[in-house]
Amino acid sequence: MNREYIYEVEGLKKYFPIKTKKLFEKVKKFNRAVDGVDLRIKYNEIFGIVGESGCGKTTLARTMLKLMEPTEGKLIFDGQDITALTAKKMRPYRRNIQIIFQDPYASLNPRMTISKIIAEPMDTMKTYSNERERLGRIIELMEDCGINKAFLNRYPHELSGGQRQRIGIARALSVAPKLIVCDEPVSALDVSIQSQIINLLTELQHKHDLTLVFVSHDLGVVKYITNRVAVMYAGRIIEMTETSKLFASPMHPYTQDLLSAIPEIGKTKFSDTNGIIEENVPSRDTAFSGCSFYAHCPLATGRCNYESPQLKELAPGHYAACFNIEKRRYYQ
Repeated sequence: MNREYIYEVEGLKKYFPIKTKKLFEKVKKFNRAVDGVDLRIKYNEIFGIVGESGCGKTTLARTMLKLMEPTEGKLIFDGQDITALTAKKMRPYRRNIQIIFQDPYASLNPRMTISKIIAEPMDTMKTYSNERERLGRIIELMEDCGINKAFLNRYPHELSGGQRQRIGIARALSVAPKLIVCDEPVSALDVSIQSQIINLLTELQHKHDLTLVFVSHDLGVVKYITNRVAVMYAGRIIEMTETSKLFASPMHPYTQDLLSAIPEIGKTKFSDTNGIIEENVPSRDTAFSGCSFYAHCPLATGRCNYESPQLKELAPGHYAACFNIEKRRYYQ
C-alpha cells in the first residue's frame, strides 16, 4: 500500500453509448469521454486537471467521485480499491470525498435555508451528537468561509453568486473530508469574485490539511492555485508535472500551444501561436488506436497514426505522452 498517494486512478475509461434512431439496433458506437487515464494524487496537495471544453475533465472528476460508474479501470482511495463498491458500501467513503460544483445557482436547493444546506451532509452522516453541536458546527463553517451568521435562515436567492459558492464550500467541508473535487468552482463567477474564492480555497486547504482536485479550463487560475497539474486532451492525459515546470518548460506540442494562447498585454490572443489549437476536440465516437493529437501535431510520424503514446517520465517528475519529444527544440 502506497501511503504517499490519497487517490490513484489506473487505466480509467468512461464510455457513453451513442443511441441510434432504430429501436432494436445494437449500440455500435461510443463517446470515449475518458479513454485510459492514470493519475496519482498526493496527500495535502492541490492537483489541477486542465483542458479545453469537451476534453473529458469533468467526466473524469465525476467518475473519480463515483457519481458515474467507470466503464473500465481502477479507483483507489486512501489505499482502498473502491472501483466495484455498491452505493451502500461506498457510503462510508462519501464522507471523505466531497465536491464543489461549478454553478452556485443550480447546486443549492432553493427551498432550503442556508443552515439546512450546510447541515445536510452532517444530517446524512450523523456527525453530531445534539442540536447545539450541530448549530455550532454550522456557524463555525460559515465563519471559516466568510459568511455572516446572520444569513443562517436566509434562502439561496437572497445571496450573490460568490456568497452561494461560499455556502457550497461550507457544505463540502461540513463532514471534514480528506479530499474535495472542485469542478470549475469559479468559472460562473465575476472576475472580481474569482480571486476571493481561490484565496479562500487555498486558506481552507492549509487549515484543514485537505487534498484538492481543481478542475478548470482557466490556465491563469491553475497556475496560481495548484502544486501539480495534468493536461487533458480528447479523453487522455498528455502531460503531467509540477505546475511551475509545466509553465516554464512544457514538453508536449499541444501543451506548448495551449500555453502560448494565454492572452498577454500587448499581444493579440492566438496571434503568436503555431496554429494548432482547434475550435473542437476531435470526435471520439469511433475506435482510434493512434495518438489523439496526430492530425494537428508538427512532430507526428507514421507511428503516431496507429500507436497511442503512453505517459512516460521524460524528466524528473515530468511526464508526457509523445514519441517524439526529443524533436521539440525544432518546434519551439
